[in-house]
Amino acid sequence: MQQEPGGPAKSSLPTLTVAAIGVVFGDIGTSPLYALQTTFTGTHSLAVVEANILGVLSMMFWTIMLLVSLKYVVIIMRADNHGEGGSLALLALVNELMVQHPKIKGVITVLGVFAAALFYGDGIITPAISVLSAVEGLDLVSHEFKNYIIPITLIVLTGLFFIQKRGTGAVGMAFGPIMVFWFACLAVFGVISIAQSPQVLWALNPIYAVRFLSADPWVSFMALGGIVLAITGGEALYADMGHFGKYPIRLAWFSFVLPALVLNYFGQGALLLHNPQAIESPFYLLAPAWALIPMVLLATAATVIASQAVISGAFSIAHQSVQMGFLPRMEIRHTSGKAQGQIYVPFTNWTLYLAVVFLVFVFQSSSNLAAAYGIAVTGTMTITTMLTAFVIVMLWRWPLVVAIPLIAVFLIVDMAYFAANAIKIPQGGWFPICIALVSFTVLTTWKRGRALLFADIARRSVPIQTVIDSIDSVPRVEGTAVFLTPTSEGAPSAMLHNLKHNHVLHERNILLSVVIEDKPYITKGNRLLIKDMGKNFYWVRVFYGFMETPDIPVAMELCATRGLHFDMMDTSFFISRVLIVSSPNPGMVKWRERLFMALSRNAMNAADFFKIPVNRVVEMGTKIEI
Repeated sequence: MQQEPGGPAKSSLPTLTVAAIGVVFGDIGTSPLYALQTTFTGTHSLAVVEANILGVLSMMFWTIMLLVSLKYVVIIMRADNHGEGGSLALLALVNELMVQHPKIKGVITVLGVFAAALFYGDGIITPAISVLSAVEGLDLVSHEFKNYIIPITLIVLTGLFFIQKRGTGAVGMAFGPIMVFWFACLAVFGVISIAQSPQVLWALNPIYAVRFLSADPWVSFMALGGIVLAITGGEALYADMGHFGKYPIRLAWFSFVLPALVLNYFGQGALLLHNPQAIESPFYLLAPAWALIPMVLLATAATVIASQAVISGAFSIAHQSVQMGFLPRMEIRHTSGKAQGQIYVPFTNWTLYLAVVFLVFVFQSSSNLAAAYGIAVTGTMTITTMLTAFVIVMLWRWPLVVAIPLIAVFLIVDMAYFAANAIKIPQGGWFPICIALVSFTVLTTWKRGRALLFADIARRSVPIQTVIDSIDSVPRVEGTAVFLTPTSEGAPSAMLHNLKHNHVLHERNILLSVVIEDKPYITKGNRLLIKDMGKNFYWVRVFYGFMETPDIPVAMELCATRGLHFDMMDTSFFISRVLIVSSPNPGMVKWRERLFMALSRNAMNAADFFKIPVNRVVEMGTKIEI
């Protein structure tokens, strides 16, 4: 399957399908551990009676079919940004459509950034609730294990985050087969249970969902907060599309994952019809006694895989945020020389780890954590629907008589689930909201601060042509000087400082700008734009996609194919180190200004970020007010 340039290598459809099962479906595939149980035993518990069992199962089945199968797999996965998915990729795609509508574009940007912020909340809760719910199975083996559940959970999570720096390539090879076995077990145990109480299959009829909703609207509304846990991880199908392609994900979902999930949920329902007391752990009690310990071990492996997928997604979001100007430069390590998407972001990794440990200590059990889970999932899904609506209407140009009712149905369902989870804010929903608000504040503050910074640089800058016209009498020294500049409007401040203090110029001067496009990858043929400005001055613009990491030495090697040759031992890189100070009339409120200044001070050095050899770098300081 052909991917975008710079993306994953070609692989066969079966290979990609198995790999997708291992990575994409880890989160939604481990939901049977807690979704049905939480719906009946959560903050607003339900009576374990036939009407409620069939009603909840019918709601789960049709929610999965509507929001996952139809909305994500069939429709939203068509809204790819050159093969890439996820909230920021979708935001970049929609922003391209809104070039002529700046006010609407601003609202859309806020929505997209908040969806990315909510994903961080999801990325924190998923490892905690998944691993904790798996290890809790030990309590069924023996109550003596109860006191060891938290320590074992923390050991597993610590190991998971510790190995991130080694990369996921070797571990990832085992993900597919393990998850295939996991889903097979879900299906087999589900079928065995359904065979004992086949009347559970009546729940496939949507009339049971309608009866459940109408019997007691308030009780059924509160139950939505647990039912929605059956679709946690649905966003991952779209977010991970760039790694595997839409066809392998669709094939895996419809042919294997969806049937396995439905069979297991209905198997749990059949068990409850036969034995309502099994609600204490309907997932584990599906398995025969001899298989309990192996299932605990398998579930722990599956939840580690689910957590790994979310952690990798958080790394990807951090990477995209840096490239799109929402986060300051930070260390991003590529852990594989072959796979583009395998990265490790140390700051994100250890921030997530501390937050996950905090969650486990505070909430203590997966049922308590479930109250915190749904708000992030439903919030992200609602925003994704809103952004996709613009694609459906403005890019695909579907007839309004089809588009408007379809979008309305998705939004009504999404917002109903969001509202049901919003009620659980005091019980734990506050946590992902706090994480999202903090993340959103950091992302938007950095974006706004950069805009003010570049505006001030542009205001102070001298037109480059003016400099070129006035340097005839300036002495020249041998070699090439490369001046990194964020804008193409004027002379770089480092060049002006060099002229002011050293009174010389190099024989050849390159003004180099790195431009991040609203595309995931840029082909080699479109990587460079070189402009000869005369008198041995050149303007070079290097283009990257938001899924790529800039590499200036490699870009300069590519310049040689365009006739602009470099000898790195004869080239000096001039970089402006900006000292940001407070302005008497700041463009942001004081606390946001201080936050931006703190982020700026802790940003990764530009030379390291752009992979420039440190022995070729000259830094020139400049002070700027914002």
